[in-house]
Amino acid sequence: MSEDNSTAEAVDQGSRVAYEALASLALQCRSHARGLPAQVDITPQWSGVAFELLGRRFVAPMGEVSEILEVPHYTRIPGVKPWVRGVANVRGRLLPVCDLASFLHDRIHSSRKQQRVLVLELDDLYSGLMVDRVYGMQHFPVTDYDADYEVDGAVAAYCDGCYRVNGVEWAVFNPSRLRLDLNFMQAAQA
Repeated sequence: MSEDNSTAEAVDQGSRVAYEALASLALQCRSHARGLPAQVDITPQWSGVAFELLGRRFVAPMGEVSEILEVPHYTRIPGVKPWVRGVANVRGRLLPVCDLASFLHDRIHSSRKQQRVLVLELDDLYSGLMVDRVYGMQHFPVTDYDADYEVDGAVAAYCDGCYRVNGVEWAVFNPSRLRLDLNFMQAAQA
């Protein structure tokens, strides 16, 4: 029995030494550890494709613009309304190219070099909208949204509120509303 007691005492002594070594290591780790970074409030962001048209700045929801192109070579189509510039072959698909300013009873204000086409691919609508210029993807703090903002003119039917950032107003343009507009969807001359 005395062998069992001495073995148990040796195991107990070894456990105590191991425990003390681990406790000492944990204490050293805590004393050398860096603190967590300061917590920063993250403001939720709304993202969209920003563009210029009619001398104003607009932003369309990201999910409603599938692509941005330089104005492609297009072929005119007889018997369509004047704001339909023609169709372009874009990677094997025929893309109707529409002059959005002309559709809204105005005209494009920039040179052809600056103009871009916003490609919409929304359910039954596959179309390209010519605009004056595109500023690319923009992110706006949701706190900068003004739901009461109203745009004047024909474009008002497609806009909801605006984002105000650094004194610049970005009206929210909803291309999906063009699908509901019979004047846009029925482009044939009457």
